[in-house]
Amino acid sequence: MPLLLNRQEVTRVLEMADCIDILEAAFTEMAAGTAELPLRTVIKAPDGLSLYMPAYLQEMNAMACKVVTVYKDNPAKHDLATVLGTVLLQDASTGQVVCIMDGGYLTAVRTGAVSGLATKYLAREGGPQTAAVFGAGVQARMQLWAVCEAREIELAWVMDVVPEAAETFVIEMSEKLGIPVRIAEDASVMLEADIICTATSSAEPIFDGTAVKSGTHLNGIGSHSPGARELDSAIIKRSVLIADSREACLNEAGDVMIPISEGVITADHIHAELAEIVAGSKPGRTSEEQITLFKSNGLAIQDAATARLVYDRAREAGIGTEVDL
Repeated sequence: MPLLLNRQEVTRVLEMADCIDILEAAFTEMAAGTAELPLRTVIKAPDGLSLYMPAYLQEMNAMACKVVTVYKDNPAKHDLATVLGTVLLQDASTGQVVCIMDGGYLTAVRTGAVSGLATKYLAREGGPQTAAVFGAGVQARMQLWAVCEAREIELAWVMDVVPEAAETFVIEMSEKLGIPVRIAEDASVMLEADIICTATSSAEPIFDGTAVKSGTHLNGIGSHSPGARELDSAIIKRSVLIADSREACLNEAGDVMIPISEGVITADHIHAELAEIVAGSKPGRTSEEQITLFKSNGLAIQDAATARLVYDRAREAGIGTEVDL
């Protein structure tokens, strides 16, 4: 019988450090060719979108499909979140669905965790260091949490267009991480950080890429559509650019597609995929002065690997509800 896990149960068993580790294994599989990652399928309904994201990781016996819906009228009309997610995890040896779990918290953590993994491989080593996060929402929290797992962070800055959101972020994250978190009044303070994460909903560049100091590592998370970008062409051109997926960056990410359309870079500017860096087939950072930039679009292997981790931990903890289908 499948195990049913709600959001509270997923939250109980899913930790950032463990998620970073499992994603490292997932990207290793991707590089080795033992992962299957079909393109996501999108169905447009009159009131919203449904996205279906399947993946299979052979070595960890993780086969899953995440269903994500985006319905903008949900909060006002139905008292539901705009974005909803559910993950079906299968036993790859039988095809049986072994778990149905909430995908909201899982998605948030795995998105943070992939930035943590990129930071582990691309950011300058040594410490302590400073971090800056543009945005103060759920994903901004996950970004800072993950970066603190990957590097020794002594101080973090946050900047958001909503002052109250930034204030809440400071209170929550300083308590959670045990480090000082401060609100930046302007972007110049943010650009002095060693590690910068962008996790906003902005469709336009949020800072001047020429002002980013040498040696910085950046994680670009917020924009996912061809016409929107958080990062300007200057910082893309200056950076050693690492993609979670070349295909996704060239077809979905305005951060990369717009500089290409402007003639500032070509597709060859993408130095490597993260899987190639993790597997060691391509180098990451090769000098202290380089600016490295990881562009994340979100891959279904992240969901499959994390779902497998959550399921195994839930079974160990004896939580969840078995349902007879």
